[in-house]
Amino acid sequence: MKLAVGSDEKNHFTDMLVAELEKRGHQVTLLGPLRGDALNWTQVAQAAAERVAEQQSDEGILCCWTGTGVCLAANKVPGIRAALCHDAETARGARLWNHANVLCLSLRSTSETVAREILDAWFDTPVGTDPADVLAVEQVALLENKYARVRHPAG
Repeated sequence: MKLAVGSDEKNHFTDMLVAELEKRGHQVTLLGPLRGDALNWTQVAQAAAERVAEQQSDEGILCCWTGTGVCLAANKVPGIRAALCHDAETARGARLWNHANVLCLSLRSTSETVAREILDAWFDTPVGTDPADVLAVEQVALLENKYARVRHPAG
């Protein structure tokens, strides 16, 4: 699988994450400080999310201190369903029920062991086919389209 992987900082955790993804056979495109570019969390999230939305990457994985910032920013890109996951069950549910296509992780609170468990759940869980879940994901897309036409003031 082709993955867009980014973080607003490069550290031991991100090195482990990239090594783990490559060990699993994924084709990884590094973004932001992982590639040596000085991008903040908003910019790196946008870069990864756009790669996924434009189908240059199949999915994305993003990190920042809490994981919240990259998740918020990525979800502003149409077609992105980013999920902040702190454990394997949340990752499994994000894939199954929400058809998440960008995994967000906290650099502060995710241990290497938990990260591997999250990756196992993320990659082992296919997107769900239950009609109620499919409908809910379609409704998210309708919301996205509705509000994409509305200009929101910065604030």
